Amino acid sequence: MNAICDDITTLSVDAIVNAANASLMGGGGVDGAIHRAAGPRLLHECRLLGGCKTGEAKLTGGHGLPARFIVHTVGPVWHGGGDGEDELLASCYRKSCELASAQPAIRTLAFPCISTGIYGFPFERAARIAIRECAAHTDRLITTFCCFSERDRNVYSQLLEEHGRRVAD
Repeated sequence: MNAICDDITTLSVDAIVNAANASLMGGGGVDGAIHRAAGPRLLHECRLLGGCKTGEAKLTGGHGLPARFIVHTVGPVWHGGGDGEDELLASCYRKSCELASAQPAIRTLAFPCISTGIYGFPFERAARIAIRECAAHTDRLITTFCCFSERDRNVYSQLLEEHGRRVAD
């Protein structure tokens, strides 16, 4: 697992994860950027999927992206932590990894920082959940956390280093 600061739509990985909305029809933030970069065929394929529930994941082709696949997952909106947000976010990462792991063509997977933008999930809390859930799949997947800013990347890098020390102990 590693962390970078980059545009997820430009990454040459097998699959990227889209922090989607429940309709899968595109929106703002990462979702909108992925839909714009992938082109109209992505929207057509997403229409066929019938949406996606919070905490679940669905797979499409990458269309106009360097990535061959897109894993779409719907993160929770932060309401203070009392509405099961942690478990729903953990499920996003877990289900995305499970879906990607089931595809023999996917070995490299890049995640955005799910739910930490307009959905308001506290960033470090979300990063800890992401690392914990993705760590269970390091035998099958090479995971990259693609961050929006250097500050965010630094948080991930520090948490990944701490996680590595805990695993080594």
